[in-house]
Amino acid sequence: MYETTHRQSLATLKRSENPKDRVEFEDEMPPSVESIEPPDVLPLLPLRGVVLFPLMWLPITVGKPRSLRLLEDVIAKKQRTIALVASRDPDLEKPQAKDLHQVGVLARIHRLVRQQDGTMRLVLNGLERVRIDAIQTAEPYLQAQITVIPDIIAGDITEQALAKAGQDLFAKLVNLSPQLPDELVSAVRNVNDTRQLAYLISASAGLGLDDCQDILETDPLTDKLTKLNALLKSEVEIRDIALQIQSDAQSEMAKAQHDFYLRKQMESIQKELGEDNQQAVEINEIEERIAKAGMTEEAEKEARRELDRMRRMPVQAPEFSVIKTYLDWMVSLPWQKRTKDNLEIDHARHVLNEDHYGLDDIKDRILEFLAVRKLRHERKEDTETHAVPADMIRRDREGVILCFVGPPGVGKTSLGLSVARAMDRKFVRLALGGIRDEAEVRGFRRTYIGSMPGRIIQSLRRIESRNPVFMLDEVDKLGRDFRGDPASALLEVLDPEQNNEFRDHYLDVPFDLSEVFFITTANWLDPIPGPLRDRMEIIELSSYTDQEKVKIAQGYLIPRQIRENSLRPTEVDFSTEALFRIVHEYTREAGVRTLERRIGAVCRKVATRVSSGETASVMVTPDVIPDWLGKPRYFDESSERIEMPGVAMGLAWTPTGGQILYVEATAMPGKGRLTLTGQLGDVMKESAMAALSYVRSVSAEYGIETDWFEQHDLHIHVPAGAQPKDGPSAGVAIATAIFSLITGRSLRHSLAMTGEITLRGRVTRIGGVREKVFAAHRYGLSTIILPEHNEVDLEDVPENVRSQMRFLFAQRVENVWEHALCDEVTQPPPPGLAEEDE
Repeated sequence: MYETTHRQSLATLKRSENPKDRVEFEDEMPPSVESIEPPDVLPLLPLRGVVLFPLMWLPITVGKPRSLRLLEDVIAKKQRTIALVASRDPDLEKPQAKDLHQVGVLARIHRLVRQQDGTMRLVLNGLERVRIDAIQTAEPYLQAQITVIPDIIAGDITEQALAKAGQDLFAKLVNLSPQLPDELVSAVRNVNDTRQLAYLISASAGLGLDDCQDILETDPLTDKLTKLNALLKSEVEIRDIALQIQSDAQSEMAKAQHDFYLRKQMESIQKELGEDNQQAVEINEIEERIAKAGMTEEAEKEARRELDRMRRMPVQAPEFSVIKTYLDWMVSLPWQKRTKDNLEIDHARHVLNEDHYGLDDIKDRILEFLAVRKLRHERKEDTETHAVPADMIRRDREGVILCFVGPPGVGKTSLGLSVARAMDRKFVRLALGGIRDEAEVRGFRRTYIGSMPGRIIQSLRRIESRNPVFMLDEVDKLGRDFRGDPASALLEVLDPEQNNEFRDHYLDVPFDLSEVFFITTANWLDPIPGPLRDRMEIIELSSYTDQEKVKIAQGYLIPRQIRENSLRPTEVDFSTEALFRIVHEYTREAGVRTLERRIGAVCRKVATRVSSGETASVMVTPDVIPDWLGKPRYFDESSERIEMPGVAMGLAWTPTGGQILYVEATAMPGKGRLTLTGQLGDVMKESAMAALSYVRSVSAEYGIETDWFEQHDLHIHVPAGAQPKDGPSAGVAIATAIFSLITGRSLRHSLAMTGEITLRGRVTRIGGVREKVFAAHRYGLSTIILPEHNEVDLEDVPENVRSQMRFLFAQRVENVWEHALCDEVTQPPPPGLAEEDE
């Protein structure tokens, strides 16, 4: 058998040779393995993509300069024995020592032919396994110190049984593999030497490079045969399954050919009838698109069912266009199209810092959210590559839904854009404000004329990705009427446990939304229904301080307005003092939208000058601001308004951020009636009545005559009457305004207060402390009275704001009056205040 293989290799090489090729040397028969004593150091020829086994023959072609130099020296020295070892990476052009396996083969060159193209072809005979102990030289070619490691052969019955099993498995593999000749079975059956049998099967079975190298390195021969049989069994099973798949495919092809024949007959009949063949063209095109769309099994089944209906009806049928539109939607959806996520935390941090100033807490929360997603994906990959208990294999939620809540202009939408850019995902925004129809979310049923999918599906089709960052803007402004409740429809969309099978009414098949990164935005949490709010993680974005607004203007707004107005950075510049004046006197907002408009107005005026031929650079200073923007729009009138008794300054938390709230009270002769004006809501009306009741209950303690309230009417007014007002935090300000009016003691300057009042005079905890403090800071106030239990909320206020203000904490209303009211009477009170005893 050994001689036969040698003759076959030589014959194969000779048939492929050119008559002009020159044979350098050739042995008629190889010497025995025992007769060869290799030197300790041998030339080392790396093999790419192939492993040579002992007792096997291998014809190869050598063309690399380093390998050709090795063979030239072999020819010159007439040294036929070399070492061969497989490269770990077959694609390396010039492998080094670290790129080679440690175990190779001692081989002898039996025939070497120099070809016309400069390459050399040779036939190699593997002799014994060798171990590469050290690389002696790397240039001009590799030379290695080797140690021969013969195979350990037991020769027992177990070894023979494994060899017999290997012969049987190889025979099955040949029968299942058309590319393996049947003669290999006879050749393997005729081999009696178990070692040669193992290597012959390994070289002939078409095993992978790593598997061949593993077999070469395995010792003893019993383990080698065991491993070889396992690989053969796996290959047999794979080929068996492939054969079954091929058989099934041929059956399906036969059915497809039968259907094709019938369709051709149908086309011929239609042609004879004079019907237009455009229908068949459209149907075939849609069928091809269905096959390529990558739909789920249920969706493809529904699409093909509708296609069959479409095929059987004439083009003139009204439902033909309805089905065609439906199928166009089905094949256009991104069933399998997705973008690759970039979950590198450093990259995300760089993007967020580049796009937004400040917001450190918000950025940290977003980075934590992305870090959890990254770990989930890594753990999922580990689960797929390692065996895990069955009870742990389930579909993991992609994570909670983020909801950015804050006043307008604080960067909610731009944060969503930054998240998409950080993750390398596409971004799509859907404005929910004013939507009242549930079908806008779930889609319209196909029973209606002009039906369409909901906006969720429409947006995914437009963006052509199944895993975008999807921003649902203004979720707090959803409407509700007889057409349904869109907020309830969003429950399924925003529930990670359900949205993997979101069923649009128009499609009527499930579509997986679990890979979509949903982000919602809102100005106000109260209008959001509780079940919908429960599905989202709330991240609050507060108002910006004046210093933050100036920094944002310098780093983001001014460069953007310079670009949008076609200016150069050298043509206009804003001083820091000018920006502070714009913030104080021309804007009064939580965000920076109005500030950007004011900066844009200045840039447009500069652009007008430049286009008129003026080339001098413009420096915008505080003195020239009125020339560019006109008279200031906002003034600090707090000190003027509270000079008179009966006026208190409260703090409110609105969807547009924190606001100053003036509460005015006046009295006139009457019969004890209470009038409330200023578009107050029910909660504020109840606060006013509670405040009045408490002031009356303690009037005697402060020298107020008991019949004063029966002889006077009270009118409480909250200015800016065009704006509705409500909320549970105005009780303290109303009670203080009433008490100030009756006692004739005005409030201290630059002081505001917030808190709710009980009938027993306790000051209760309120919300929105951060926004209210920012509002007071924006208006230049220096002192704020807060409920005692809200002291912990000051931790959310930046240190630079806290350091500029004084905070007083009240447990009862009397504590508020003690801190807020002046000690002396600033204006005579209405008649009825009893004089205090000396």
